[in-house]
Amino acid sequence: MADINIANAQLELGKKGFLDLAIDPTMDLFKEIARLKKEKNAIVLAHYYQEADIQDVADYIGDSLGLAQQAEKAQADIIVFAGVHFMAETAKILNPTKKVLLPDLNAGCSLADSAPADLFKKFKAKYPDHIVISYINCTADIKALSDIICTSGNAEKIIESVPAETPIIFAPDKNLGAYLNKKTGRKMVLWNGACMVHEIFSLEKISKLKLRHPEAKVIAHPECEEPILRIADFIGSTTQLLKYTQQDSGQAYIVATETGILHQMQKASPEKNFIPAPPDNSCACNDCPHMKLNTLEKLYLCMEYEAPEILMEENLRLAAKKPIDRMLAISRAAGLIG
Repeated sequence: MADINIANAQLELGKKGFLDLAIDPTMDLFKEIARLKKEKNAIVLAHYYQEADIQDVADYIGDSLGLAQQAEKAQADIIVFAGVHFMAETAKILNPTKKVLLPDLNAGCSLADSAPADLFKKFKAKYPDHIVISYINCTADIKALSDIICTSGNAEKIIESVPAETPIIFAPDKNLGAYLNKKTGRKMVLWNGACMVHEIFSLEKISKLKLRHPEAKVIAHPECEEPILRIADFIGSTTQLLKYTQQDSGQAYIVATETGILHQMQKASPEKNFIPAPPDNSCACNDCPHMKLNTLEKLYLCMEYEAPEILMEENLRLAAKKPIDRMLAISRAAGLIG
Protein backbone atom coordinates (compact mmCIF):
# COMPACT_ATOMS: atom_id res chain seq x y z
CA MET A 1 0.00 0.00 0.00
CA ALA A 2 2.82 2.39 0.86
CA ASP A 3 4.45 1.73 -2.52
CA ILE A 4 1.18 2.53 -4.30
CA ASN A 5 0.85 5.80 -2.36
CA ILE A 6 4.40 6.79 -3.23
CA ALA A 7 3.84 5.92 -6.90
CA ASN A 8 0.67 8.05 -6.97
CA ALA A 9 2.47 10.96 -5.34
CA GLN A 10 5.29 10.65 -7.87
CA LEU A 11 2.77 10.75 -10.71
CA GLU A 12 1.03 13.82 -9.32
CA LEU A 13 4.31 15.59 -8.64
CA GLY A 14 5.44 14.79 -12.16
CA LYS A 15 2.25 16.31 -13.59
CA LYS A 16 2.00 19.41 -11.41
CA GLY A 17 5.58 20.17 -10.47
CA PHE A 18 4.64 20.22 -6.80
CA LEU A 19 1.95 18.79 -4.58
CA ASP A 20 0.38 20.28 -1.47
CA LEU A 21 1.03 17.24 0.68
CA ALA A 22 0.59 17.76 4.39
CA ILE A 23 3.89 18.06 6.26
CA ASP A 24 4.05 17.75 10.02
CA PRO A 25 4.82 21.33 11.12
CA THR A 26 7.07 19.98 13.89
CA MET A 27 9.22 18.07 11.41
CA ASP A 28 12.90 19.11 11.34
CA LEU A 29 13.26 19.52 7.59
CA PHE A 30 17.01 20.11 7.81
CA LYS A 31 17.44 16.78 9.60
CA GLU A 32 15.06 14.94 7.27
CA ILE A 33 16.77 16.24 4.14
CA ALA A 34 20.15 15.19 5.55
CA ARG A 35 18.69 11.72 6.20
CA LEU A 36 17.31 11.43 2.68
CA LYS A 37 20.60 12.52 1.13
CA LYS A 38 22.38 9.73 2.99
CA GLU A 39 19.75 7.03 2.44
CA LYS A 40 19.28 7.75 -1.28
CA ASN A 41 22.86 8.75 -2.12
CA ALA A 42 21.53 12.11 -3.25
CA ILE A 43 23.28 15.43 -3.73
CA VAL A 44 21.61 18.85 -3.58
CA LEU A 45 22.92 21.51 -5.97
CA ALA A 46 21.61 25.03 -5.36
CA HIS A 47 21.93 28.29 -7.20
CA TYR A 48 22.90 31.44 -5.31
CA TYR A 49 19.42 32.83 -5.98
CA GLN A 50 17.65 30.18 -3.90
CA GLU A 51 16.17 31.05 -0.51
CA ALA A 52 18.60 30.99 2.41
CA ASP A 53 17.33 27.73 3.94
CA ILE A 54 17.87 25.85 0.68
CA GLN A 55 21.36 27.27 0.34
CA ASP A 56 22.12 26.09 3.87
CA VAL A 57 21.15 22.44 3.14
CA ALA A 58 22.87 22.30 -0.25
CA ASP A 59 25.99 20.23 -0.87
CA TYR A 60 27.16 22.79 -3.40
CA ILE A 61 26.09 26.40 -4.01
CA GLY A 62 27.19 28.22 -7.13
CA ASP A 63 26.46 30.06 -10.34
CA SER A 64 25.73 28.42 -13.68
CA LEU A 65 29.36 27.57 -14.51
CA GLY A 66 30.10 26.05 -11.12
CA LEU A 67 26.83 24.14 -11.09
CA ALA A 68 27.48 22.74 -14.56
CA GLN A 69 30.89 21.53 -13.45
CA GLN A 70 29.48 19.96 -10.28
CA ALA A 71 26.70 18.27 -12.24
CA GLU A 72 29.26 16.86 -14.67
CA LYS A 73 31.31 15.18 -11.95
CA ALA A 74 28.51 14.23 -9.54
CA GLN A 75 28.90 10.72 -8.11
CA ALA A 76 25.48 10.56 -6.44
CA ASP A 77 22.63 8.40 -7.73
CA ILE A 78 20.17 11.29 -7.44
CA ILE A 79 20.86 14.94 -8.28
CA VAL A 80 18.37 17.34 -6.71
CA PHE A 81 18.64 20.67 -8.50
CA ALA A 82 17.42 23.61 -6.46
CA GLY A 83 17.27 26.14 -9.24
CA VAL A 84 15.21 26.57 -12.38
CA HIS A 85 14.24 24.21 -15.18
CA PHE A 86 17.09 24.88 -17.62
CA MET A 87 19.63 24.20 -14.86
CA ALA A 88 18.10 20.82 -14.05
CA GLU A 89 18.00 20.10 -17.78
CA THR A 90 21.73 20.80 -17.97
CA ALA A 91 22.37 18.36 -15.12
CA LYS A 92 20.36 15.69 -16.98
CA ILE A 93 22.21 16.39 -20.22
CA LEU A 94 25.49 15.72 -18.43
CA ASN A 95 24.19 12.78 -16.36
CA PRO A 96 21.84 10.64 -18.47
CA THR A 97 21.97 7.62 -16.15
CA LYS A 98 21.25 9.57 -12.97
CA LYS A 99 17.88 10.63 -11.64
CA VAL A 100 17.63 14.44 -11.75
CA LEU A 101 14.92 16.08 -9.66
CA LEU A 102 13.58 19.63 -9.57
CA PRO A 103 11.51 20.65 -6.49
CA ASP A 104 9.00 22.59 -8.62
CA LEU A 105 8.59 21.98 -12.36
CA ASN A 106 7.03 25.43 -12.68
CA ALA A 107 10.36 27.04 -11.79
CA GLY A 108 11.09 28.35 -15.26
CA CYS A 109 13.16 31.30 -16.48
CA SER A 110 12.01 34.47 -18.21
CA LEU A 111 15.28 34.64 -20.15
CA ALA A 112 15.03 31.05 -21.39
CA ASP A 113 11.38 31.64 -22.29
CA SER A 114 12.38 34.67 -24.39
CA ALA A 115 13.99 32.39 -26.99
CA PRO A 116 11.45 29.90 -28.44
CA ALA A 117 13.35 27.26 -30.41
CA ASP A 118 11.20 27.48 -33.54
CA LEU A 119 11.71 31.24 -33.85
CA PHE A 120 15.40 31.02 -33.04
CA LYS A 121 15.90 28.36 -35.70
CA LYS A 122 14.48 30.76 -38.31
CA PHE A 123 16.65 33.59 -36.94
CA LYS A 124 19.75 31.38 -37.14
CA ALA A 125 18.97 30.49 -40.77
CA LYS A 126 19.35 34.17 -41.71
CA TYR A 127 23.05 33.99 -40.75
CA PRO A 128 24.31 30.68 -42.21
CA ASP A 129 27.98 31.66 -41.90
CA HIS A 130 27.72 32.52 -38.17
CA ILE A 131 28.43 30.21 -35.26
CA VAL A 132 26.05 30.32 -32.32
CA ILE A 133 27.21 31.02 -28.76
CA SER A 134 24.31 30.66 -26.36
CA TYR A 135 24.19 31.72 -22.74
CA ILE A 136 23.51 28.71 -20.53
CA ASN A 137 20.22 30.33 -19.44
CA CYS A 138 18.36 28.70 -22.33
CA THR A 139 16.37 25.56 -23.02
CA ALA A 140 17.84 22.25 -24.17
CA ASP A 141 16.32 22.95 -27.60
CA ILE A 142 18.31 26.17 -27.92
CA LYS A 143 21.46 24.44 -26.69
CA ALA A 144 20.97 21.83 -29.41
CA LEU A 145 20.95 24.66 -32.00
CA SER A 146 24.17 26.15 -30.60
CA ASP A 147 27.87 25.60 -31.25
CA ILE A 148 29.16 26.65 -27.83
CA ILE A 149 27.46 27.40 -24.52
CA CYS A 150 28.78 30.07 -22.15
CA THR A 151 28.03 31.48 -18.72
CA SER A 152 28.47 35.02 -17.46
CA GLY A 153 31.64 33.82 -15.75
CA ASN A 154 33.35 32.41 -18.85
CA ALA A 155 31.64 34.23 -21.75
CA GLU A 156 34.56 36.54 -22.51
CA LYS A 157 37.01 33.61 -22.73
CA ILE A 158 34.56 31.62 -24.85
CA ILE A 159 34.19 34.48 -27.33
CA GLU A 160 37.95 35.06 -27.44
CA SER A 161 38.42 31.38 -28.34
CA VAL A 162 36.57 31.99 -31.61
CA PRO A 163 38.74 33.38 -34.46
CA ALA A 164 38.18 37.11 -34.98
CA GLU A 165 37.10 36.57 -38.59
CA THR A 166 34.32 34.15 -37.59
CA PRO A 167 30.97 35.92 -37.15
CA ILE A 168 28.89 35.05 -34.09
CA ILE A 169 25.24 34.97 -33.10
CA PHE A 170 24.81 35.46 -29.35
CA ALA A 171 21.62 34.34 -27.61
CA PRO A 172 19.40 34.80 -25.73
CA ASP A 173 20.44 37.76 -23.52
CA LYS A 174 20.78 41.04 -25.41
CA ASN A 175 22.16 42.92 -22.38
CA LEU A 176 24.91 40.40 -21.71
CA GLY A 177 25.60 40.26 -25.45
CA ALA A 178 25.93 44.05 -25.73
CA TYR A 179 28.24 44.09 -22.71
CA LEU A 180 30.41 41.37 -24.27
CA ASN A 181 30.52 43.17 -27.62
CA LYS A 182 31.88 46.20 -25.78
CA LYS A 183 34.38 44.13 -23.78
CA THR A 184 35.69 42.04 -26.67
CA GLY A 185 35.34 44.46 -29.56
CA ARG A 186 33.23 41.92 -31.47
CA LYS A 187 30.06 42.74 -33.39
CA MET A 188 27.99 39.71 -32.49
CA VAL A 189 24.44 39.49 -33.79
CA LEU A 190 22.20 39.55 -30.70
CA TRP A 191 18.93 37.75 -30.06
CA ASN A 192 16.41 40.06 -28.39
CA GLY A 193 15.97 38.33 -25.01
CA ALA A 194 16.39 39.48 -21.41
CA CYS A 195 16.01 38.50 -17.75
CA MET A 196 13.01 40.08 -16.05
CA VAL A 197 14.89 40.54 -12.76
CA HIS A 198 17.97 42.21 -14.22
CA GLU A 199 15.93 44.57 -16.39
CA ILE A 200 13.89 45.86 -13.47
CA PHE A 201 16.56 47.87 -11.63
CA SER A 202 15.94 51.60 -11.44
CA LEU A 203 18.85 53.90 -12.32
CA GLU A 204 17.08 56.80 -10.59
CA LYS A 205 16.51 54.87 -7.37
CA ILE A 206 20.05 53.48 -7.33
CA SER A 207 21.41 57.03 -7.81
CA LYS A 208 19.34 58.27 -4.87
CA LEU A 209 20.47 55.29 -2.79
CA LYS A 210 24.06 56.14 -3.66
CA LEU A 211 23.53 59.66 -2.31
CA ARG A 212 22.39 58.19 1.02
CA HIS A 213 25.29 55.73 1.05
CA PRO A 214 28.18 57.55 -0.70
CA GLU A 215 30.64 54.97 0.65
CA ALA A 216 28.82 52.08 -1.05
CA LYS A 217 30.13 50.63 -4.29
CA VAL A 218 27.67 49.58 -6.97
CA ILE A 219 28.26 46.02 -8.19
CA ALA A 220 26.19 44.55 -11.01
CA HIS A 221 25.56 41.41 -13.01
CA PRO A 222 26.16 41.85 -16.78
CA GLU A 223 22.54 40.85 -17.48
CA CYS A 224 21.61 44.34 -16.24
CA GLU A 225 20.80 47.07 -18.73
CA GLU A 226 23.59 49.34 -19.96
CA PRO A 227 22.71 52.43 -17.83
CA ILE A 228 23.11 50.31 -14.66
CA LEU A 229 26.37 48.80 -15.89
CA ARG A 230 27.66 52.27 -16.74
CA ILE A 231 27.52 53.39 -13.09
CA ALA A 232 28.79 50.10 -11.64
CA ASP A 233 32.13 49.97 -9.83
CA PHE A 234 32.39 46.26 -10.63
CA ILE A 235 30.59 43.99 -13.12
CA GLY A 236 30.70 40.22 -12.87
CA SER A 237 28.93 36.88 -12.61
CA THR A 238 27.31 35.94 -9.31
CA THR A 239 30.45 34.12 -8.18
CA GLN A 240 32.63 37.02 -9.30
CA LEU A 241 30.44 39.48 -7.40
CA LEU A 242 30.70 37.33 -4.27
CA LYS A 243 34.49 37.05 -4.54
CA TYR A 244 34.82 40.77 -5.17
CA THR A 245 33.00 41.63 -1.94
CA GLN A 246 35.26 39.23 -0.05
CA GLN A 247 38.50 40.59 -1.47
CA ASP A 248 37.67 44.28 -1.86
CA SER A 249 38.55 46.73 0.91
CA GLY A 250 35.16 48.44 0.75
CA GLN A 251 32.62 48.07 3.55
CA ALA A 252 29.32 48.68 1.74
CA TYR A 253 27.85 47.52 -1.58
CA ILE A 254 24.71 48.21 -3.57
CA VAL A 255 24.09 44.84 -5.24
CA ALA A 256 22.35 44.84 -8.64
CA THR A 257 21.40 41.21 -9.06
CA GLU A 258 18.89 38.77 -7.56
CA THR A 259 18.75 39.13 -3.77
CA GLY A 260 19.54 35.48 -3.01
CA ILE A 261 23.27 36.14 -3.36
CA LEU A 262 23.18 38.52 -0.38
CA HIS A 263 22.87 35.52 1.96
CA GLN A 264 26.29 34.22 0.92
CA MET A 265 27.81 37.71 0.86
CA GLN A 266 26.66 38.37 4.43
CA LYS A 267 27.90 34.96 5.61
CA ALA A 268 31.32 35.53 4.05
CA SER A 269 31.65 39.15 5.21
CA PRO A 270 29.39 39.72 8.24
CA GLU A 271 31.05 43.03 9.02
CA LYS A 272 30.07 44.55 5.66
CA ASN A 273 26.82 46.17 4.57
CA PHE A 274 24.99 44.75 1.54
CA ILE A 275 22.12 46.77 0.08
CA PRO A 276 19.86 45.27 -2.61
CA ALA A 277 19.58 47.58 -5.61
CA PRO A 278 15.98 48.86 -5.82
CA PRO A 279 13.75 47.83 -8.73
CA ASP A 280 11.63 50.15 -10.82
CA ASN A 281 8.35 49.16 -9.16
CA SER A 282 6.55 49.45 -5.83
CA CYS A 283 8.04 46.22 -4.46
CA ALA A 284 10.88 46.55 -1.98
CA CYS A 285 12.63 43.48 -3.38
CA ASN A 286 13.99 42.08 -6.60
CA ASP A 287 13.54 38.34 -6.14
CA CYS A 288 13.23 36.03 -9.13
CA PRO A 289 9.68 34.64 -8.86
CA HIS A 290 10.77 31.44 -10.62
CA MET A 291 13.78 30.76 -8.38
CA LYS A 292 11.69 31.41 -5.29
CA LEU A 293 9.07 28.81 -6.26
CA ASN A 294 11.40 26.25 -4.71
CA THR A 295 10.99 25.95 -0.93
CA LEU A 296 12.49 23.75 1.75
CA GLU A 297 9.18 21.88 1.98
CA LYS A 298 9.15 21.17 -1.75
CA LEU A 299 12.79 20.12 -1.61
CA TYR A 300 11.94 17.59 1.10
CA LEU A 301 8.90 16.28 -0.80
CA CYS A 302 10.77 15.88 -4.04
CA MET A 303 13.51 13.90 -2.28
CA GLU A 304 11.01 11.77 -0.36
CA TYR A 305 8.95 10.85 -3.45
CA GLU A 306 11.76 11.23 -6.04
CA ALA A 307 9.66 13.50 -8.23
CA PRO A 308 9.28 15.63 -10.29
CA GLU A 309 11.97 14.03 -12.44
CA ILE A 310 13.63 15.65 -15.45
CA LEU A 311 13.38 13.38 -18.49
CA MET A 312 14.80 14.01 -21.96
CA GLU A 313 14.76 12.41 -25.38
CA GLU A 314 18.22 11.00 -26.11
CA ASN A 315 18.78 12.66 -29.51
CA LEU A 316 18.04 16.05 -27.97
CA ARG A 317 20.29 15.31 -25.01
CA LEU A 318 23.23 14.39 -27.24
CA ALA A 319 22.77 17.45 -29.46
CA ALA A 320 22.56 19.75 -26.41
CA LYS A 321 25.59 18.11 -24.78
CA LYS A 322 28.05 18.94 -27.58
CA PRO A 323 28.11 22.74 -27.02
CA ILE A 324 28.22 22.25 -23.24
CA ASP A 325 31.23 19.94 -23.61
CA ARG A 326 32.93 22.59 -25.75
CA MET A 327 32.28 25.20 -23.05
CA LEU A 328 33.72 23.01 -20.31
CA ALA A 329 36.80 22.17 -22.41
CA ILE A 330 37.50 25.84 -23.21
CA SER A 331 36.94 26.79 -19.57
CA ARG A 332 39.45 24.18 -18.40
CA ALA A 333 42.00 25.30 -20.96
CA ALA A 334 41.55 28.90 -19.75
CA GLY A 335 42.00 27.84 -16.13
CA LEU A 336 38.47 28.85 -15.15
CA ILE A 337 37.63 25.42 -13.75
CA GLY A 338 39.68 22.45 -12.59
